[in-house]
Amino acid sequence: MRPVKILWMACALLTACAGGSRHSRHGELGFVDTDTAARARYAAYVAEQATASATRAAASPLLRAIPPAMLALMQQDHDAGELEKQLAACAVQAEQVGNARYFQDRPPTRQECAEVVEKDRCGNPVTRAMFLGKQKHVLALQCAEEVLRRLWPAPFSIEQRYRYYPHVRMVETVSKQKEAQLIADGCTDELRGTLKPDIVLHGDRNLLKSVLTLDFKFPCPASNQPQWTSYGPGSPYFGSNQRTVYEAALGGKPLLISPQRGVWEP
Repeated sequence: MRPVKILWMACALLTACAGGSRHSRHGELGFVDTDTAARARYAAYVAEQATASATRAAASPLLRAIPPAMLALMQQDHDAGELEKQLAACAVQAEQVGNARYFQDRPPTRQECAEVVEKDRCGNPVTRAMFLGKQKHVLALQCAEEVLRRLWPAPFSIEQRYRYYPHVRMVETVSKQKEAQLIADGCTDELRGTLKPDIVLHGDRNLLKSVLTLDFKFPCPASNQPQWTSYGPGSPYFGSNQRTVYEAALGGKPLLISPQRGVWEP
């Protein structure tokens, strides 16, 4: 038998087998079972992801504080947990870069943190901890602004100064131009009692209301616990700390961000 004829017969047999399988009751059942199994696996995967997302939200102080409608809006484009991870990464990066400038990637010791390295314009001593903290804040806020532009679906404010009137529970903004002018003129008494959180996340265009108020903290030495600053006797908020005053003034949940703890609620 010629090779061409043998090849033609083989093709005919394969075609017949394939055709028979399409009309086989068992074949149809096999296809249906495979499709059903695939749908079941997908449904299980979706349920698993939803459960994981809910678990992350329950474990995350940041996600717990975001209103459900805002959280759903964030989830349309990104995993909402990405915001927390990226902000925490900003703190870690700022810590590493800030230390590398002066200590070749090692953290400063407790003694080094306590050293006075300069004096401010009023003649008050500035410790290395304060000096490094300011530099690390600059780095962290630059990083955070980029993150928020990508991941936060509403307005946000960075280092916005507010004037708060606790007796009437009223708050107003102080423009950056006005703030700079007062500092340049040496009229810092006019800024007494004002608030300046690092980041305020708003839920809408009302820039006097917060969904979340975030402050970066860079403890020095790193073994210190990050904590809210308490107001001293010269402050109108004496006896309170930043967390309680931020919440009273702006309404949002105040949270800390540190290299050691990430986004944290003390």
